[in-house]
Amino acid sequence: MEITVQTIYEAMARLAPPQLAESWDNVGLLVDCGKPVERALTALDITPEVVEEARQLGCGVIVSHHPVIFSPLKKLGPKDVPFLLVEAGISAVCMHTNYDAAEGGVNEILAAIFGMRNPEPFAEGCGRVGEIDPITVEGLAALAQDRLGALCVPPLQGPAVQVKYTDNGRMVRRLAVISGSGGSLFEDALAVGADCLLTGEANHHAACDAKRLGLGLIAAGHYATEYPAAAALADRLQREVPGLAVIASRENRDPFTYL
Repeated sequence: MEITVQTIYEAMARLAPPQLAESWDNVGLLVDCGKPVERALTALDITPEVVEEARQLGCGVIVSHHPVIFSPLKKLGPKDVPFLLVEAGISAVCMHTNYDAAEGGVNEILAAIFGMRNPEPFAEGCGRVGEIDPITVEGLAALAQDRLGALCVPPLQGPAVQVKYTDNGRMVRRLAVISGSGGSLFEDALAVGADCLLTGEANHHAACDAKRLGLGLIAAGHYATEYPAAAALADRLQREVPGLAVIASRENRDPFTYL
C-alpha cells in the first residue's frame, strides 16, 4: 500500500497530538511535496546537511522536533531550508512543544534517562517531575554529561563543558526535567516540590533566582536534552506506520563547538 505524507503526519499526530502544542508554536505538515514515501528521516533540526542526508538516503520526508518554518517567511531563496526541501522533493513534518508534552515524548524520555519514577506533568504539561535515587546536584550534573553525551551524535566527550549547574547544598530526591530552553520555569519546579530542575538552557538571572530560592539548577545543553528523543522517534514511527523505513539522522549535530 502506498504511504503518503499525510499518513505519516496522521501517525505523528497520534504520537504527539497537535492540541498539546503551545499557542505560539508552529507544528504539523509544514512542507508538503505531495509525493508518496518509502523512507523517513527523524531529526532534531532540519539543516542543509540533514536535507542532503535525506536526499542521499532516499527519504521522502523528514520528521523533526524543531519547526523548519517558525517565523513568517517574507522571502525565500536557495540558502533557505524550506527551499532546499522543495527543491529536493522532501516533505517536512515538525512536532515541537506537542512532542515535548506528549506521553512518551521528549520529556518522558529525558525523565527515563535519569531513572525517574512515576513522572508527572508540570509547567502546563510540558515538563515532568518525579522521584529519583538520592544524588547531589554536582553528581547529577556529572551524570547528565555522561548519559546525555553518550546518546548524542557524535558522542560528546573530552574536556568540553556542556553542563553547568547551581548547587542548593541539598540531595536531589525529587527532580524536575524540561528539555530545551526551560530555565525560566524554575518557579514551576519549586511549586511541585522539586529539589532540582534539569533543563537544556538557563540564563544568568534564572540561575541567580533559583539559587536564592534554594533550587538546584542544571543546564545540560539544548541539543543534548532533546536529541535522544529525536533519535528514539525513529523506532516509534516505524512501528506506527507499517512498511515505512525510518532512519535516525546521523548528520544532525550540535551547532556549537565547545572548547
